[in-house]
Amino acid sequence: MSNTTPVKKQGIMICGHGSRDKDAEREFGLVAKGLKERFPHLPVEYGFLEFSAPNIHMGLNSLLSQGVEEIYAVPGMLFAATHAKNDIPSVLTTYEEKNAGLHITYGRELGLQDDMIEAFQARIYESLGLDPRNPPENLYDTLLVVVGRGTSDTSANAEAAKLTRIVSENMGFGWSDTVYSGVTYPSVGVGLENLMKLGYKRIVVAPYFLFTGRLIKRIQGYVDKVAQTNPTIEFIQTPYLSDHPRVIDAFQHRVEEIMAGELQTGEETLMSSFKRRLAAGEVDVHHHHAEFVDPQDDTQGLSVSDHEHSHDHSHSHDHSHDTHIHDKSHGHSHGSHDHNHGHSHGVYKHIGHPMGPRTMIGEGICCCFMGQFTDEILEEEKDKIDGDCTKTAFAHRK
Repeated sequence: MSNTTPVKKQGIMICGHGSRDKDAEREFGLVAKGLKERFPHLPVEYGFLEFSAPNIHMGLNSLLSQGVEEIYAVPGMLFAATHAKNDIPSVLTTYEEKNAGLHITYGRELGLQDDMIEAFQARIYESLGLDPRNPPENLYDTLLVVVGRGTSDTSANAEAAKLTRIVSENMGFGWSDTVYSGVTYPSVGVGLENLMKLGYKRIVVAPYFLFTGRLIKRIQGYVDKVAQTNPTIEFIQTPYLSDHPRVIDAFQHRVEEIMAGELQTGEETLMSSFKRRLAAGEVDVHHHHAEFVDPQDDTQGLSVSDHEHSHDHSHSHDHSHDTHIHDKSHGHSHGSHDHNHGHSHGVYKHIGHPMGPRTMIGEGICCCFMGQFTDEILEEEKDKIDGDCTKTAFAHRK
């Protein structure tokens, strides 16, 4: 009689954010396709937290139906903010608990791996018409502006700023700075306006994003708007990362870390951190019937409920969704902004910063973006509020 323990069938799961932009869904699928080529003998599936199909449960179900008992799950996200730290671990933990015999190991975000930095630099060189394999000694005559996602997670914002410094020194730009398209500061428009005062006649605007989507279109809209009013300056827009070969390398390394058991040693992992905070009562888990949609995340533009918003910003959102986590300390009230979530959302404490998201009001942003502001800010900015944002939003342009 053999004492050999049977080897469990393994599979890979890539967990994404999701988008209402179908091109973003397609591009995410290309990453899964690229990763499948690196692991031809393993099933590879992907799924999204919100907005898109397949959702994470559907991807996990597919792996389960293929007889997989050991799942290596990696977040398809650049930095570890709320989705990677809380939402995805919650979905994975709940799924694992409901399926006896299944084991899911959750890996690390892509982070600032050398592969990610080199992929980003390659995209920048390409936008400048230069060969990444034979770059110039320096780009002293050029200003680099890196556009980060921008979140209420200060560590994730800091990683974007760190990336800017690394790339700037590696490539030898004359100067560089970071702007953000999300809830932090400085915002893209006001950031560019201030940086133009440095006098550079060539400015590279490089969004550090994996895929297209509403935010990419909004960024492009801002740059086009600034360029039109400053014809003496050359603005060069760098494409997002997409399925660059080095990006696939980075995903591969995250999977291989799990396979090698490297997550079991050293510092706290994303999953162990989540479980520790959950056990300590530092986060709340909210279960609904499908993946979560965050009304304060304007990444994906208008939903059905967004079209129901009145322009006095008395918002009502009804969410029948699956699993989402909230830090208990981040509850807030927006006065007349009644979200009817059954739970509270984190709010960025500097939402009223004079160089932050409020500078986007009246500048072609999505109506749904407005839900993150307090009544006091909306009153102060009322003269800038666009009454027809559903038609003018940069993010909704094809």
